[in-house]
Amino acid sequence: MTILRRKFLQQLTMAAALAPLGAYATDFPSPSGIQKKPLLPQRLQAGQTIGIVSPSGAVYEKEPYQVAIEALQAMGFQVKLSTSAQGRYGHLAGTDTERAEEINSMFADPDIHGIICLRGGSGAARILDKLDYKTIAKNPKVFVGYSDITALLLAIYTKTGLITFHGPVATSSWNAFSYGYFKRLLMDGETVCLKNPEKKEGELVQTENRIRTIHTGEATGILAGGNLAVLSDLIGTGYLPDWKGKILFLEDIGEEIYRMDRMFSHLKLAGILSELKGFVFGKCTRCSPGKGYGSLTLEEVIDDHIKPLNIPAFSGAMIGHISEKFTIPVGIEARINADKGTIELLQAAVQ
Repeated sequence: MTILRRKFLQQLTMAAALAPLGAYATDFPSPSGIQKKPLLPQRLQAGQTIGIVSPSGAVYEKEPYQVAIEALQAMGFQVKLSTSAQGRYGHLAGTDTERAEEINSMFADPDIHGIICLRGGSGAARILDKLDYKTIAKNPKVFVGYSDITALLLAIYTKTGLITFHGPVATSSWNAFSYGYFKRLLMDGETVCLKNPEKKEGELVQTENRIRTIHTGEATGILAGGNLAVLSDLIGTGYLPDWKGKILFLEDIGEEIYRMDRMFSHLKLAGILSELKGFVFGKCTRCSPGKGYGSLTLEEVIDDHIKPLNIPAFSGAMIGHISEKFTIPVGIEARINADKGTIELLQAAVQ
């Protein structure tokens, strides 16, 4: 009787431990499945309707909305502003339920062909458990943003396999560089090679947007990444992909160097860095060392954590809170060249 009771309790304990994994295993593909069968959205075409959502910080003035709409219209798109995009709840663009629902409804709407976030800020992670991943998987669409939107890009990719895009938000500076990569990747369906701008005419050497090789070589793997602070805070949540064989790309803004070091240490101790095949760091805007002695430089922090990995790695890519930026697919296979500072996509990111 004692033996039977012990077996029953063991089975009950195992069932309880596996219960949280059941929904994930049944409803969504596994990380390994995502790598083998990425879910590609349809490419965007002029005349289609782009939905603007605001899943993070609020916008307090009217002009940014108008500028965002005019920019997308200039690209040839029709524009639909979500019903709650102009909402406000504290520093957020509406309550968690409102902000999640605007994304769910945009994916469910057959008249919306692509979705772009109005801005970043803070708060996207608050709605990850409120997104309808089944509906998103059934209605794959281009989804674009950066900074705080990193939480959504990685969660959607992890839970559905849908390729998402780390790129300009609707209120970004839509210059020739940023729009050029956006169009080539999402409208023309090219397998682009992402490369920093050349030196300016008349300059003997390049002084802006230089590439720094951290560790020489080439690497092939699946691209994934985004904002370092946002990504770091998602560790252990179930909304990050399997990092084995990935090429990690990162950027950030306004962080103290000691905090950047803490985040890289978090990635290391969580076992993420040791899984990578390659590494790319973009820009860290306003991340200079503090005054006086006693601070590492960002270059020293990156070298301390990345060089020992002995994987191809470079920094300085056009990724981050900058006016000229790449559009990078999360979940697509690519080849990086750490000596040339290039990211070459090996397959189209849209159908």
